[in-house]
Amino acid sequence: MALDSLLNIFKPRDRVFFYHFEASAANVLKMSEDLIAIMKTEPGSQRTALLERLEIAEHANDDLTHTIFTDLARNFITPIDREDIHYLATSLDDVADYILASAKNLELFGLAKPDETCQELARLVNEGSKIVQMAVQGLRTMAKTGMNNEFVVRINSMENEADEVYDRAIQRLFATEKDPINLIRMRGIYTTLELATDKCEDVGNVIESIMLKYA
Repeated sequence: MALDSLLNIFKPRDRVFFYHFEASAANVLKMSEDLIAIMKTEPGSQRTALLERLEIAEHANDDLTHTIFTDLARNFITPIDREDIHYLATSLDDVADYILASAKNLELFGLAKPDETCQELARLVNEGSKIVQMAVQGLRTMAKTGMNNEFVVRINSMENEADEVYDRAIQRLFATEKDPINLIRMRGIYTTLELATDKCEDVGNVIESIMLKYA
């Protein structure tokens, strides 16, 4: 019995980490869909309900991240490098954090109705989240079948588009906005949304690094 217990310590639980990553990516994708929805709202019950749902989802992602770290501490053997597991879990959680922060900014800054830039950046966060989910799902069979770098090209393209949307919006804001308070408010909202797309790219970078190790 003692020997069996010792051997269990060294038995890899590959599926556990992949399940957690896939659950986190699916959660992030759902949050990005709610982000699109909330960027079409005005203050009221619909916005409040969406914000509450996003907060619940973000807390769920925190729990998943904690579970991954706990499993990492308990397992001596892991399916991919330990630091990559840590980086990927953290990067996915960062996306969830910035999606929630983007939504909360509507109430924090008292924005009555998000403009087209907010909606476009939210769409790009959703696009990035879809690519992230695709890439995460590919991790499970990566070592057996190899993994192409299609997601790297797509996520870089998404992030470049988000940069262009953000840069144009900031340029327009400083050229036309006469109210300094409103300028600060809108710049803060745009910046957090753009950072959410950056965090999607960070996930892609971690997965690309993992992919190269198995090339």
